[in-house]
Amino acid sequence: MDDHSLDEFRRRWQEELAQAQALRKRRRPEAAERRPRRPEVVSGRGEQQASGYLALAQGLLEGAGRPPAARATRAERQEAASRSRSPPARDAAGGGEQLVDQLIRDLNEMDDVPFFDIQLPYELAINIFQYLNRRELGRCAQVSKTWKVIAEDEVLWYRLCQQEGHLPESSISDYSCWKLVFQECRAKEHMLRTNWKNRKGAVSELEHIPDAVLCDVHSHDGVVIAGYTSGDVRVWDTRTWDYTAPFLESEFEEDEPGMQPYVSFVRINSSLAVAAYEDGFLNIWNLRTGKYPIHRFEHDARIQALALSQEDATIATASAFDVVMLCPNEEGNLQIAAEFEVQKLVDYLEIVPDTERYPVAVATAGDLVYLLKAEDSARTLHYVYGQPVTCLDVSANQAAFGVKSLGWVYEGNKILVYSLEAERCVSKLGNALGDFSCVNLRDSPPSLMVSGNMDRRVRIHDLRTDSIALSISAHQLGVSAVQMDDWKIVSGGEEGLVSVWDYRMSQKLWEVHSRHPVRHISFNSHSLITAHVPYERVVRNADLDNFATHRRHRGLIQAYAFAVDQLAFQSTVPVCRSACDAMPGYNYDLALAFPADSI
Repeated sequence: MDDHSLDEFRRRWQEELAQAQALRKRRRPEAAERRPRRPEVVSGRGEQQASGYLALAQGLLEGAGRPPAARATRAERQEAASRSRSPPARDAAGGGEQLVDQLIRDLNEMDDVPFFDIQLPYELAINIFQYLNRRELGRCAQVSKTWKVIAEDEVLWYRLCQQEGHLPESSISDYSCWKLVFQECRAKEHMLRTNWKNRKGAVSELEHIPDAVLCDVHSHDGVVIAGYTSGDVRVWDTRTWDYTAPFLESEFEEDEPGMQPYVSFVRINSSLAVAAYEDGFLNIWNLRTGKYPIHRFEHDARIQALALSQEDATIATASAFDVVMLCPNEEGNLQIAAEFEVQKLVDYLEIVPDTERYPVAVATAGDLVYLLKAEDSARTLHYVYGQPVTCLDVSANQAAFGVKSLGWVYEGNKILVYSLEAERCVSKLGNALGDFSCVNLRDSPPSLMVSGNMDRRVRIHDLRTDSIALSISAHQLGVSAVQMDDWKIVSGGEEGLVSVWDYRMSQKLWEVHSRHPVRHISFNSHSLITAHVPYERVVRNADLDNFATHRRHRGLIQAYAFAVDQLAFQSTVPVCRSACDAMPGYNYDLALAFPADSI
């Protein structure tokens, strides 16, 4: 706008202002008769409002006459607006001041909202928004249309899904709307958590071997492996609800006299299944190729400990005073990667996860704790004479084990946490009277660890402060297995009780009971696997077809599925899912004379 147009606008504005003042002067006597006490206020307020309009228009025209790059900043506009007001207008409750403030707010809003369109490219905006969580992205989507497009970008919501553990193996091209996928995953997670709290789901008892006793159980990602006194090894996939478990065949000849040796230990991961026998033999199966072993290894004595890596095909065994580590070579065949000699018999053995090139294991033998690296000899990680180790667990960079305090100076039983990189103790936790019977470091949330003790208590340890965050009296005969996540604890006791706790509220949610001690617990967001293994592996009663005998001696494996909308105690056991035209088999429950109809 040029100077001539500006002068013309000011002249017309002054003429209109003069006409308005003259009209108010002519109406002043009438207003004085109706409201004799307030004629001056009305006149003064009109003049103040007119002067405010004039100042507002002048400021707007001056700002519009400048080029966009030379516009005044927010502070300059506020200062100019305050100078344009006359003293009478500031003293009275004028409307001009409100109009100027409203104009300043409108100009600020016009300048602030679309800055991504003017100043930043789209890629930089995405890089900024990637540091926001889901709530902050939702608020940003309500600012403007431009922000909504950025806040709903597929890359941002795909990263959120990956960060919170939803669909970790998916790629960004698998779905067209990752925000909707994220919302569905959150709704499913909420439903599963509610079912966990209310024990709402389906429970199934995995089919047992009639003439054998359960020896050992292990599971990984819903796949369960069990070994029996008959030498049989069975595998179930609880994710598919197909509980017809195949037998993993061994290489024992059928014409060999006598029964097969007992199964001492079983381990399983995503690709391998391993079973150790009482006579020192080790069978290894590939779950992808078939039910016959791909490798067989023999020790001179009984295998005392067995470990299998959850990430790869690394296997560690301990027999007598030797520890052997098996790894696949370039052709995929298992071979001895390292062999170590220790001073005492090994009690516990674990493979350290996420090792890059050489496998690493931690073994305990009495009061000794060894760090076993494939490229090095056995190194003593911890040793205190007369203080045996009672439990062990490892993570990617730490090892935690319980130590029993004995001798003249009794310091109480503790859990020691060692750094595997520095090879030194970083935490000394607890001071209990009972022995620590189990510890879970690998599955616990960051900076936390859960342990079970023979003094009947479950403890949550805070590794940042070396203190006990929570102590719960859980089981009457001691704790035998324990695991925790970000809000709950599942513990098993020697008396056969499985308890689920919400440790944020220190409240027991529900519990189930069986006859035998709980030796294995493994759960995720939607399932729970529990195993009750008997103390004795010999059935005293020769009548193995008797139902009561099996309940007393054979052991029990149960699978809970919380994604099913059904009460757990109303769920049917696997024999009930058989069809009516199925071949009659071993039926140990008289109440199941009429199997449920298959729908």
